[in-house]
Amino acid sequence: MNRRASSIFRRGPRPQVRPHPLDMAEGLEQAGVLDRAIRVISGGVQRALPPGPVKDALHGVPVGHPAHPPLTDLPMGCWMSSAVLDLIPGTERASSALVAAGLAGAVPTALTGLADWSALHREQQRVGLVHAMGTATASVLYGASLVARLRGRYGAGRALGFAGLGALLAGGYLGGHLAFRQAAGANHADQVSHLVPLGWHDLCPIADLPDGWPVRRTLGYISLFVLREDDDVHVLADRCSHLAGPLHQGRITVDDDGDTCVVCPWHGSTFRVADGSVVHGPATGRQPAFETRVSDEGTVQVRPLS
Repeated sequence: MNRRASSIFRRGPRPQVRPHPLDMAEGLEQAGVLDRAIRVISGGVQRALPPGPVKDALHGVPVGHPAHPPLTDLPMGCWMSSAVLDLIPGTERASSALVAAGLAGAVPTALTGLADWSALHREQQRVGLVHAMGTATASVLYGASLVARLRGRYGAGRALGFAGLGALLAGGYLGGHLAFRQAAGANHADQVSHLVPLGWHDLCPIADLPDGWPVRRTLGYISLFVLREDDDVHVLADRCSHLAGPLHQGRITVDDDGDTCVVCPWHGSTFRVADGSVVHGPATGRQPAFETRVSDEGTVQVRPLS
């Protein structure tokens, strides 16, 4: 092949790279332009929801896992079902009822989502803010759709409903990115159940542990929170189940029942050191805890609580 022909081939049109939804979602993680709005909204949510039973309920502490993800099924299910009915003649009343039910379900869904969102890392909050904007837009459009339907303008109601469905799907995609790619709401504590059949493990001499001050120790590749109180030694997995914060850097406190607790330094999740149970969210999953004993030689031995 001569030089001219080779040059022609090299100068051929470059293939067009189409934007992928994942690329756009990952771009939002670095969108610092959103940070000012995030600080204002997050601060307002935290002031409106101080630590207590209401905030814990919104996080899902009583049920043991985040309340927001399952609640999203109600508005999404209702609105997607109404879109199907809008394609079938004679289903105007049923479709309108589903739109109204979805709007009712959107209220607790939004409240639980705000509570969870206010206790996330900044990269997660950036994606979460745009996710919330998408679902809020969907709610507004479905609200307008319901008004149009109630006034007998079913054509406009259907059009607004399909527009709302588009916003809902876009917001839902970002919600999936937040949950599955960024692991918001997942349990971040180290898994220790595989250690149960292996029995007791030597940890460290009890003389090496300061009294009343949490420290970090390791058991193989697992980081542990260790707190000595006189002759009692409490051991938890060190990575907070909420977002893997280091519990050994947390604050030691006492709950209303007089039990010693540790407060995660990142987002304030509070656990009883005796058994890892959740006292206050945003964590909803129990922190893996260990049974302890001291050998005759003064060595602290541990095994996971089954």
